[in-house]
Amino acid sequence: MFIDPFGRAITYLRISVTDRCNLRCVYCMPKEGLSKIPPQAGQWQVRSDQLSVEEIVRVVETAAKGGVNRIRLTGGEPLVHPQVVEIVRRIASIPGIEEVSLTTNAMLLERLAQPLADAGLKRVNISLDSLDIDKFKRITRGGDLNRVWKGIAAAERARLAPLKLNTVIVRGLNADELPAFARLTMENDWHVRFIEVMPIGNAQDWGEGFPAPRERYFSVQEMGVALSTFDLQPVTAPAGNGPARTYKIPGARGTIGFISPLGEHFCESCNRLRLTSDGKLRSCLVIPNEVSLREAARTGKPLEKYFYQAVANKPKQHNMCVSMPTDTQRGMSQLGG
Repeated sequence: MFIDPFGRAITYLRISVTDRCNLRCVYCMPKEGLSKIPPQAGQWQVRSDQLSVEEIVRVVETAAKGGVNRIRLTGGEPLVHPQVVEIVRRIASIPGIEEVSLTTNAMLLERLAQPLADAGLKRVNISLDSLDIDKFKRITRGGDLNRVWKGIAAAERARLAPLKLNTVIVRGLNADELPAFARLTMENDWHVRFIEVMPIGNAQDWGEGFPAPRERYFSVQEMGVALSTFDLQPVTAPAGNGPARTYKIPGARGTIGFISPLGEHFCESCNRLRLTSDGKLRSCLVIPNEVSLREAARTGKPLEKYFYQAVANKPKQHNMCVSMPTDTQRGMSQLGG
């Protein structure tokens, strides 16, 4: 069993299968892509540096032996990986893995939802930052909201449930849509989660019509005020809801969650490690201690010591603050969120 220095059992591994994405969301990636951001945040990974399906499977087998039972696939956008269905199939068959889930922008989900479900995927989290077609296109720099809705419908048909919608709230951009998102839970058995924007690799100017860096943060406390007319009632979080503090509008089918890495951080219950697509284990999203296991995975060497090293590196809590960008050495799209 992997236990960190503060007694937290590590049971959850997030795996970035690619740093590529078919969108350029303003809070996640520059318009030009990673090659244009500052050197410390890196560039596009060379594809040969990324872990193969076999190498990912080898990593998960080791993780499972250490007590990890939940896997989430991320990116970039995981659905652009040409072997994503095979990755799900292989991981879902590993003894000890109880759940494989995936975070996606849903642009390719209409076609892939059923194959992924057939391969063993249990749930999807869908990033959705506006309900307005034009605003959604601006935030994502080219995304099609209609394709997202089709992807959501396909996920429901494939019974990838409970379906979660993740909304990063930014002052002056989409904070005014909080009530509209909350109302989605009235008629739909969805879990809508509002996430504070994090200062990770996104401190640059987003372009005309977007808020300046120091004006973007909208706290979880302010979100609560914006939703005060809904009489939100605290409820027990559904399985797999992670760090979200969960509430329900009386009579609603779905729930509302708040993920507050800055306003009310949840480090004391953190049970996760992250694996970047180029084979680096990270014990914290924002603290750039990385343990490389790529070469060992490629040569068939035992991987346990790399996990123990990453677990030993796990800090008590992160060092993010609202006013200063976080030096992660990688942007959010390279970390998998």
